[in-house]
Amino acid sequence: MANYPQLDNASGVWNLREVYDAVMGGYWPNANNRAIVAGGFTPSYTSVISDFNMASSGTTTVFGNLDVGRGEFGAMSNFTRCVFAGGNEAPGSTNSDSLSYVQFATKGNVADFGNIGAASQRTQGVGGNATRGVFTEGNSDSNQIQYITIDSLGDAIDFGDRTVSGTYAAGVTSPTRTCFGGAFTPSTSNIIDFIEIATTGNATDFGDLSNSLRDAGGCSSSTRGVFMAGITPTSLSTLDFITIASQGNATDYGDLTYSARGNTGVSDSVRGFSVGGANPGTALNVLDRFVISTGGNAVDFADLVEPTKNAAVNSAAHGGLNDGYQGTRPLPFQEGGGDLGLFFGNHSGPTSGVIESINISSTGNSADFGNIGNNKGRAGVVSSKTRGLVGGGEGSPTNQDEIKYNTFATKGNSAVFGDLTQSRSQMTGLSNNSRGVFAGGYTTPGGSFVNTMEYNTIATIGNSADFGDLSSTRGSIATSSSNTRGVFAGGRSPSNTNVMEYVTISTTGNPTDFGDLTEARSTAAGANSSTRGITAGGLKAPADATSNVIDYITIATTGNATDFGDLTSARYIIGGGASNSLRGVFAGGKAPSDVKTMDYVTIASTGNATNYGDLISTKSGIGNGSCSNGHGGLVGG
Repeated sequence: MANYPQLDNASGVWNLREVYDAVMGGYWPNANNRAIVAGGFTPSYTSVISDFNMASSGTTTVFGNLDVGRGEFGAMSNFTRCVFAGGNEAPGSTNSDSLSYVQFATKGNVADFGNIGAASQRTQGVGGNATRGVFTEGNSDSNQIQYITIDSLGDAIDFGDRTVSGTYAAGVTSPTRTCFGGAFTPSTSNIIDFIEIATTGNATDFGDLSNSLRDAGGCSSSTRGVFMAGITPTSLSTLDFITIASQGNATDYGDLTYSARGNTGVSDSVRGFSVGGANPGTALNVLDRFVISTGGNAVDFADLVEPTKNAAVNSAAHGGLNDGYQGTRPLPFQEGGGDLGLFFGNHSGPTSGVIESINISSTGNSADFGNIGNNKGRAGVVSSKTRGLVGGGEGSPTNQDEIKYNTFATKGNSAVFGDLTQSRSQMTGLSNNSRGVFAGGYTTPGGSFVNTMEYNTIATIGNSADFGDLSSTRGSIATSSSNTRGVFAGGRSPSNTNVMEYVTISTTGNPTDFGDLTEARSTAAGANSSTRGITAGGLKAPADATSNVIDYITIATTGNATDFGDLTSARYIIGGGASNSLRGVFAGGKAPSDVKTMDYVTIASTGNATNYGDLISTKSGIGNGSCSNGHGGLVGG
């Protein structure tokens, strides 16, 4: 869910230009402009919770109180709730196992949430998204990461381990990934590692900070993370940034107005703030601000209610809650958002050209949408927000070269769009909102596999144009795409392969190696959100056994696929996953006979697929690619 402007908070009449200026200028009347600062050392422990408006400078105000004075702890938040984890309690410097929370919209004292796995201080390393909060365990000999589901109450659950043990880590986060930087081990560390929020498991090395340090602050937009200040043992003023979706070392891109340790970070996804800290041991009331996307030196923003270090700070607008547009342009209304999925043709059952439709976010049986006219089993499919294209397909005595299209808003039969560069079946498709790319396949029966890639501008009518060549001749490939990148996964020629490679959809050329699937296979189905790609089922090496495996990738990065779960039954020649931003639906297939089963998964999570409903009739090979008006390749374009 994106942090879109809240139109019901703004009285009067606004046009889109005014909304744009208000969001970018930071003066849109939005409850999500609030940041919360809880506890810390002043130098005594404090239980005070204060807040400030990130859009307008001024002194912070009192929000409420913790149950007890506390410092060296972390805060996780979604759009409505801020949860505090562990910490060092007064009196007697007692470690806490407490989880407590406040609601952003209602000032007041904390309520009980649950408990963490073990009493722990220095749990500052926090991250997460709108669903899940993650934090470092905090004790000096521990590398443990724990997580909570923010909207529900309960105890924290083990997530996995950091690559380094120690305390005083800083966290930055996007909607899909959290990175932790620095530590006290008991020496200082420059290690940055990361986790994928929706999964559980151990962290992976990301790169290095520009200094070995501990006790730094962290904040982020949805794409960029910033580590602020810290101690080496000398107190720093440095701002280091990383691009969260990639891996590599941090880059110095500015300084705070002050040097500090024990400062805490928060953001509204456009601006980053450094809150308090100490230098060398005296607590400070400084609140600095900088623009995350550009860098440069920070400026003084306001004064805290009281000097504080090692407070817990967060907001309802941090980078884990946003979809990538902050810092570049506002997104007043949701993009992508369509919910209609279409399945075309049939490989081996009745030679029917029936087009079947589903509403992806619901469950139930498919409905008749129209007729494609010439079956088109095992064709490639691509789609924009308004239109779906079906290219090629099986035929007798020759495979087809015709491209047809349907308009999502109007039920009915397909119309002629143009022609492929050559006749073939077993090809695949991927797309963003403007361009569809068809790839691979098998030529006329008795012919051969090809490595051809070609593209069409979906909004126009016409023949395909050359895009480039796959790394090898193959067909029956699974695909996924974001608005910028498309990934081809597996396939056969004639042996099954685990190869994944990617293209930048807006730029013609040959693909680049991405990584490997968890097993070599073909005739699988793909599904995708704007950030994650799924590959499900198929025929696996070495002897064309049927697979029920589902695995996933993060589209913006490169690397090998990770296990996601299993389909409800092993099958192949599955209908391409019809996706929206949350869910992928896989239809039909052979197991070994044709089935009418439809399964679905929640793309951001992991786990086994769940039954969705049934197709109108048993079918396989009903289109390869994602044909929906809401798949991840359409978000942001």
